[in-house]
Amino acid sequence: MPRWRIPVALAAAGLLLAGCANPSVGSANDDPTEPVTLKFWHGWATPGEVKAVNDSIARFEKLHPNIDVQATGNVSDETINQALRAGGDKAPDVVSSFTTNNVGQYCDSGMWADLDPFMRKTGLDKRKTFPKTLLDYTSYRGNQCALPLLADAFGMYYNKDAYKKAGIKRPPRTMSEFEEVSRKLTIRRGEHSYEQVGYLPNFRFYQNSPDRLFAQWGPEYFDAEGNSRLAEEPVTYDFFKTARRLARVQGGFDDLERFRLTFGDEMSSQNAFLTGKVAMHLDGEWRGLMLNEAKAKFDWGVAPLPVPDDQADTYGRGFITGTVAGIAHSSKHQNAAWELVRFLTADTKQVVEFANAIHNVPSTFAALDSPDLDADPTFRTFFDILENKHSKALPPSVNGGAYVVSLGDFSYSVEAGRVGDLRRGLKKLDEQIDADTLQSKS
Repeated sequence: MPRWRIPVALAAAGLLLAGCANPSVGSANDDPTEPVTLKFWHGWATPGEVKAVNDSIARFEKLHPNIDVQATGNVSDETINQALRAGGDKAPDVVSSFTTNNVGQYCDSGMWADLDPFMRKTGLDKRKTFPKTLLDYTSYRGNQCALPLLADAFGMYYNKDAYKKAGIKRPPRTMSEFEEVSRKLTIRRGEHSYEQVGYLPNFRFYQNSPDRLFAQWGPEYFDAEGNSRLAEEPVTYDFFKTARRLARVQGGFDDLERFRLTFGDEMSSQNAFLTGKVAMHLDGEWRGLMLNEAKAKFDWGVAPLPVPDDQADTYGRGFITGTVAGIAHSSKHQNAAWELVRFLTADTKQVVEFANAIHNVPSTFAALDSPDLDADPTFRTFFDILENKHSKALPPSVNGGAYVVSLGDFSYSVEAGRVGDLRRGLKKLDEQIDADTLQSKS
């Protein structure tokens, strides 16, 4: 499930407040074999997800009978950070988040404890345990204040029946092929409407936020000093030009946007891909389970999203995100908390069972290779995307997700034709992101 649907701006606002705080210092000298109660706050909310979390805790408590875990679900980043700022006995010991780009704030503020000392003490080699992309989004400037707790990978769902009808033999692999296939799959109904769109590129459509498609270009958002460099990044220009071409070959932004407004809710039975209004769709691994549960009336498949023509050798890459877990710096039971974090993130049997239960991508090498992992080939496509060395996650930043919000707002203006000079607009965007970063450090 796309659990990061908590508004990024709201989460970032809570983090900006947290970043200015001086968190209380907990203890890493507690005895993890002594009886203790840990408070674990997480964001999972649906009955199936909550059951999977509780089952995980039961497995942990069986291995550690001295540790009682009190779990609280459906907790936002904002609520967690308010509690950590306040400190005290009511604050959580173990925390999780669905917003990976906020990790820079977690680490930089000191509110989440550095996990490297715990890993050294207990012999966990993070580089042999977790894929590099996942380690990148759980650390910030050398501070590994979080670890990956399952991952999400994005690929392209496609309607095989629509492909067959249009005479398309295989999913497109490059952006030029993507444009041609999208054009062939687009079926008009009247002058300004559609029966079916090949691929809807509009950035407000479901999971189509610009950063996810942008990952196919492998952009570098920030320089070594942490300054935004989108105007200096050559692929930024090709990304926006390609998005505009995808819209143009299917009738233009205005008509596509008008069609988008007729779609049902993303999580409902009126989902545009499920109802056949969109033939190709950017989405995460959870969508396959939902399509099966809804008994989709067409044959469908999954493939990586296409890549730029001049980066054809990177085909197979995709956008990566996921859940992260860490230890509150204010916790007085950090060694016991580490036992829970280590179990949830690095115990192979646990990671596999949790991944199977909520249909997310496993976050360790051993779990990805486990024979007990769900063998559904469409699900496993996302494992390959996760392990592709070219796949990209959003980089952590001290301004949390504010830069993603700024990029999104700018992208909406670009696709609607309200940005005349793209280079000038990108330079202003860089300035805005850098100003937000400075403000977050104050």
